[in-house]
Order: sequence, then structure tokens, then C-alpha cells
Amino acid sequence: MGPLQGVRVLDLSRVLAGPWATQALADLGAEVIKVERPQGGDDTRQWGPPYARDAEGRDTTESAYYLSANRGKRSVAIDLAHPEGARLARGLAARADVLVENFKVGGLAKYGLAYADLAASCPALVYCSISAFGQDGPDADKPGYDAMIQGMGGLMSITGLPDGEPGGGPQKVGVAVVDLMTGMYAATAITAALYERRASGLGQHIDLALLDTQLGWLANQNMNFLVTGQAPRRQGTAHPNIVPYQAFATADGFLMLAVGNDRQFASWCAVAGRADLAADARYATNAARVAHRAEIVPIVTAALRTRTTRDWLAALNAANVPCGPINDIGQVFAEPQIVHRGMRIDLPHPTAGRVPGVRNPINYSRTALEYRMAPPLLGEHTEAVLGTELGLGSGECARLRALGAIG
Repeated sequence: MGPLQGVRVLDLSRVLAGPWATQALADLGAEVIKVERPQGGDDTRQWGPPYARDAEGRDTTESAYYLSANRGKRSVAIDLAHPEGARLARGLAARADVLVENFKVGGLAKYGLAYADLAASCPALVYCSISAFGQDGPDADKPGYDAMIQGMGGLMSITGLPDGEPGGGPQKVGVAVVDLMTGMYAATAITAALYERRASGLGQHIDLALLDTQLGWLANQNMNFLVTGQAPRRQGTAHPNIVPYQAFATADGFLMLAVGNDRQFASWCAVAGRADLAADARYATNAARVAHRAEIVPIVTAALRTRTTRDWLAALNAANVPCGPINDIGQVFAEPQIVHRGMRIDLPHPTAGRVPGVRNPINYSRTALEYRMAPPLLGEHTEAVLGTELGLGSGECARLRALGAIG
């Protein structure tokens, strides 16, 4: 079993950042109970097509988007707006080690599920709130989604081709990276809080904002600004601090060249038949190449166009020059290294038969991760969880269902 075996997580989140965090915790062995609205459930259940298909190739009701972030969880359909539903959720929270939520700031208070409501009676609870702008500040009450935070948080200012070039202008990244990174920060923060709890015996409130996260992981681009006072600009696939480090056209396609040091540049020069460039003071060091980017990049571009992608990859890999193909996602899954590492997984599913997925990249030497359950159907485990966790029998569940408190 994974290292978080025995940890109970109550997941009151939806869409991506929160579910991504709780899926990571489930992969690590935690027991995750996902609470969803009886009508519709997690918003992403409807974010299709595409949908998973059954053995006959027919669409199920399970969207690919939802399936990407919810494996390893049990789904309980509870209407928090119903007093009985809120009572059930508070009961589940009282038995949890961790609660994850991404409601509007203060939105859970009316159900008695805010951190302040639970902290006194559940002092060991690790409570993680995920929001667009955080729990305080002038924008705390505003809604926000990944794409707008990519723009507001600076990522789109450095993503895409430069202004003035064909196709130039701001671009968002092809996946919701702000949500995903916030989810990963959340999983890290939660596991650290659980570790600290071993000494203090106390839980705590974790406040994570999408905007904070977006700024936090700009990494070297943040420092490029902070040390110079000049905001970085879009450079397409080029690296702001390393040259040559970008996508280049070949005779029949493209490749990504990632020359990370001067030795690798000299090796590239040798393979390209341009040893003179490595001896030229304008290009011999990375700092010099960055200063003369406008001169050296066209030279590299012209050289790479003379041979096919396959030829360049073979020659450069033999010379230990970092480079790689620019694959589509289908080609990625066909890469021999990906196949060898077993990155694709398939899990039994009640309506699709089996659903595919991508395993967690973590590999432990002892506590190997297990993928126990496919993403659940809406309310698939309602009666089982309420029976096991709160002692409710089938008659009481039927009464609550008739009231509309559960689904």
C-alpha cells in the first residue's frame, strides 16, 4: 500500500485543482471520499465530448476530463444545501484527517463546514482551501479560472511568439497548468501538515490561491525580472537564458534542441561540421551566445535544415547533445521509454468495462503505489460510505434520498 495508507480525505472540491490534489493523495494510498451534488455532480462530468466508451464503442456518461482527475476515490452524492445533507457532511468531516475544498471564500460557512466551524471539534483536521485569489485581500471574493489566471499571473506574457511575428501574441498553455500546479502544491502542503501533526497533534488551515501559485512557479523568469527590473517577453520556444535552446525546423520536420552548456555546444558544432563556431569568442560561452542570440540562432537554423529529424536525432544523441522529437500525444504514448515505464494504466469500470489513464509518475522502492479504483460514477458509493462511516442503514438512506438530501 502507498505511504498515506490510513489517511482519510474528505474531498469537497470540483473541477481540477482540488480533484488533482486529492487524486494524488489517493494514488499515495489515502482513502478519499468525494462529495458531489446529487444533480450533475462534479462540473467536469459534463465537460465532453470525448467520453469513455464501452466495449461496443458507445459513449458512456463519463467525460474524459472528469476521468483524468478522479481515480481512486469513492463518490457520495450529498446536497450540502439541505440541512440533512450538511449534517452528513459534517459527520464525514469529523472522521477525516484532511478536508479539501474550493468553494467561494466563506461559501461553506452557511453549511457549518468552514474551517472555523470544524476546528474546535476537530482540532487535528488538516483543512485545505483552494481559491482563485486566496482567503483574504482585495480580490478574495472574486471568481477566477485557470486561463484568466495564466493571463493575470504573467504566464501568457511569456508564452507564444513575440509581438510583430506572424502568429505573435499571448498564448495560454495547452493544459490548465495553474490548476494542476495548485493541486500539486496542495498535495505537498497537506502531506507536510500531516507530518507536522505527528509532533503537535494539531491540524491547521492551508490557504492556497491560483494567482499565488502562478506567480510562484514562474521561477527563473521571476528572478530575471527581480534582478533587472525588466519584464521578460515572449520568445516562442526559445529559452531566455540559454542559447541555442529552442525548436528548430529540419529538412522534414522539427526537433527541440536543448544545449545546456558550452561542452554540449561544442559537440553540436562538431556534429554540424561547424567547429569554428565553438572557437569563436562571440559563441564560445553561453553568456556570449545569449548576447549574440540574433546572430547565432540563424546559423543554427540554417544548419539544422540540411538534414532530416531522424538523422539529427541519431547523430546528436550519439554525441550526448540533448535533443528530442516534438511528438503529438499519440506519439508520446508510443515512445519506447513511455511503454517501458508503464505510464498508461487501465482500470475496471462499471459502465465502460475498462477506462485508460496515466499513472502517477512517482516510483517508490518499497511502498509501491496501487491504482485500486477507476473514477467513480456519481453517487456510486453513497450508501456504502454512509453505512460504514456514519452507521446509516438502508432505511435511513432511503428516507434521506426521498428528502433530496442524498442521491
